[in-house]
Amino acid sequence: MWLKYGVNEEGILICIEDINRGKTSLKCPYCNSSLTAKKGKVKEHHFAHNEETCRPIANREFPTLPLYDNFNVQLSGKDLAQLKLLWQEYGAKNYPISSYLITSGLLKARVLRKSLYLTPPEYEFSDLGKIPVGALEFARFNDVQEPLLLKKLLKLELAFKHAEYKNAPDLAYRFTDLKLYRAQLQRILSSSLYFLEIETNVGIIYKIGVTTRSVFKRVAEVKINLLAHYSSAAIKVLGTWEHRGNIELYFKHRYQIFNHPIGSLTEYYKFNAEDTEMVLRDLQQMQPKILSQDEIDIFEENYSWEQIAV
Repeated sequence: MWLKYGVNEEGILICIEDINRGKTSLKCPYCNSSLTAKKGKVKEHHFAHNEETCRPIANREFPTLPLYDNFNVQLSGKDLAQLKLLWQEYGAKNYPISSYLITSGLLKARVLRKSLYLTPPEYEFSDLGKIPVGALEFARFNDVQEPLLLKKLLKLELAFKHAEYKNAPDLAYRFTDLKLYRAQLQRILSSSLYFLEIETNVGIIYKIGVTTRSVFKRVAEVKINLLAHYSSAAIKVLGTWEHRGNIELYFKHRYQIFNHPIGSLTEYYKFNAEDTEMVLRDLQQMQPKILSQDEIDIFEENYSWEQIAV
């Protein structure tokens, strides 16, 4: 987990993706130290302290969205490897899994469940268990992730209210945890997912992405980027999905074998005609996102430290 947000001079949270690399004028939301934007090609983009790293960041205590940019569902390396093997040998073939192949860690993580139709009891993959192997459809992924997002929000709200009632020493940390989490939720709710088909002079490629602006403005930027690599690029928007910024990284995880980087551009894919139909069907089966009242409040919220500081 990395620090993805800094606070500007107006007290607004700024995401790492919205700022250039290098030293910034932003401050750490926990300790008010100066930050540098680290945007290399190996590690995830993140902010680093210019001086000593503060305790919440050093201990990786700050909150992140469940199943947003990590899909291992907190499995150990050994259990994750076993889960992938079970999927390859059994899950992908829809075969039942014998109990002697299952570790206590897999059962505790609820990635496998007893089959209701087999005696003696054997096991099958749960929806949660299909996520680490990229096998869960987007519609079902939303069904799994959305309750977890709101459950964590409630947990952070209750922790803050309890600290406020007790006037606890960590009240400021609890407040910052809650605001960072709400800012991350706002970001995915404010983003539209888009899927593009691009006919270049050497063949057809596809692009997944998110934007908070008009998709057509984003398409114009995409074309400029591609014309540095191709002599022609005709772009067709195959679909847009409002408030679905949560899906982009899971798409990359689910369809990583089709990834087709173009120089430093990494969100491009090559599919044959059959695969394209499969991906489009996967995307189109998602129901339109209807915001709950809590989500509407977050979507419309203005994150100013000065206006809402405790």
